[in-house]
Amino acid sequence: MMGSVRPAESQQTDSVLRKSEWTAVRGLRLREVLPYLAVMPVVLVLLGYVLYPLWASFAESLSIDGRFSLEVYRQFFSPTNTAHVEALFTSLRISALSVLCAGVVGVALAFLLHRYEFPGRSVFQTLVLAPISLPPLVGVLSFVFLYGESGIIPRAIQAWLNLERVPFSLDGLAGVLAVHTFTMYPYFYMSVAAALGGLDPSLEEAARSLGARGWQVWCRVTLPMLTPALVAGALLVFMHSMASYTAPLLFGVDRTMTMQIYVARTNGNLALASALSTVLSLVSIAFLLFMRWYQDRRIYRSLSKGVSHHRTEVRNPWLRYVALVLSGVGVTLVLLPLLTLVLISFSVDARWTVQVLPPEYTIENYRAIFSDPRFWEPVRTSLEASLVATLGGTIFGVAAAYTIVRLRLRGRALLDAAIMLPWALPGTVVAINLIAAFNRPTPFGLGQVLVGTFWILPLAYFVRLMPLVFRSSAAALTQVDPSLEEAARSLGATWGYTFRRVVLPLMFPGILGGALLAFVEGVGEFVASILLYTPEHVPISVEIFRRMYSFEFGTATAYGVLQIVLILIVLAISNRLHRDGASQVVY
Repeated sequence: MMGSVRPAESQQTDSVLRKSEWTAVRGLRLREVLPYLAVMPVVLVLLGYVLYPLWASFAESLSIDGRFSLEVYRQFFSPTNTAHVEALFTSLRISALSVLCAGVVGVALAFLLHRYEFPGRSVFQTLVLAPISLPPLVGVLSFVFLYGESGIIPRAIQAWLNLERVPFSLDGLAGVLAVHTFTMYPYFYMSVAAALGGLDPSLEEAARSLGARGWQVWCRVTLPMLTPALVAGALLVFMHSMASYTAPLLFGVDRTMTMQIYVARTNGNLALASALSTVLSLVSIAFLLFMRWYQDRRIYRSLSKGVSHHRTEVRNPWLRYVALVLSGVGVTLVLLPLLTLVLISFSVDARWTVQVLPPEYTIENYRAIFSDPRFWEPVRTSLEASLVATLGGTIFGVAAAYTIVRLRLRGRALLDAAIMLPWALPGTVVAINLIAAFNRPTPFGLGQVLVGTFWILPLAYFVRLMPLVFRSSAAALTQVDPSLEEAARSLGATWGYTFRRVVLPLMFPGILGGALLAFVEGVGEFVASILLYTPEHVPISVEIFRRMYSFEFGTATAYGVLQIVLILIVLAISNRLHRDGASQVVY
């Protein structure tokens, strides 16, 4: 009997063991598959609103009357028609020179304001980031009013010296570079200032003790340690310069890629506009890859404690006097464009012709904006489009950040690059891609034609701005120790409860900072808006552009001042929240 029972018990035991092994294998496979299931919504968003529009634009450039053709690209590179190639090289030259000029100004200001103590430093350090509040179009307008051929300063010098002509004026490439340098140097300043704050001074002291001179320490120690910051600033300035439209337009640089794309789109030649956008995309992506390759080749890390550098006080009385004068000049140069816009916003339209300053002033421009609903519509359109885009970008950015930082899956680097791809594309390219993709019903457009509707604007802003929220959220999540989540889960909390009560509060400062920055960029967005707006839904930046070309300078600058005030309010909220977040971390 015992011999006949043992095989049955053995079979039952083997069956239980096989079931437990199968359950374990199935659980292991499920854990391996779950990250890829979780990443699917992120991939679908990227596929539908980034990669598909990019492909649709490329396909449009290869199609003429529904047939495959390379004719547009043959025209682009034709030796008899050099306009497009000339536009490409002009854009590259402007972008390269903008990186150089903005880099010199931004790095020099960061080094002076964070390494030396002199009279006026604290005031200038507060005002040095004021150009960030200038949206692209408004910033260009301020320079035209100040330094253009009919600008305030050239005419004032002409009247003062009793000259027949203005002694100087910003025009052509010099005007474009002046605007780009003034409005874009903060990208270098912010990144380099942050890097200098964390640079250990003992490295430079060690180099000096070994006999290195000041310029050798700067070139061989300080500058290499700033490589990541310089790369970050160069990428932002290069991309913004490639997307620049208003500065070349108002300063007479006709042949740039953005100008050619706008002309082709206005003339209804979508194939040519798509081809130009494709070429511009390839150039921008190539520059992004080159800068990443350069940064990887020059990796310098400090293994010390990273004690912050103490500012050196300028004791020489002559140098202190020079520093005080230069600080005053710098403050004036920074504030002058903002003050000029405020001044002209009180001028009477069509009355300012050849005078140095507007001859008549009124508050009617502001009264019209706040009393007439028609004047308020552009502001409402920009706020609504930016708010929708920011909400969508925040949801996507948080989900993408958690997916890439926390989940174990293959291809995270590729997914990261795909999310950051729209930031490497000029706004003109994003607009043309969306036009090519959503000028017909598609599943990603919920079966609707989005071109010609309000929803194409927030979609363009979403595509352009989601990398900002993603990068800020990912940086915040990286600083959160995973053991906090594991501790909550070990106490019985579900994943959703842990994310809502543990992860999200710790990520909140980074999420909010990225969202506010995205909202600011959306309110001031012009390059994509000029190609996508409809007469029923005109953003504030396009309305400023239209008013300016109707010679309604007072109304245009009143809109610009209102736009700046909105941006300053958002930036003030962002700075306050960042300070509160920092104090919470400290205490």
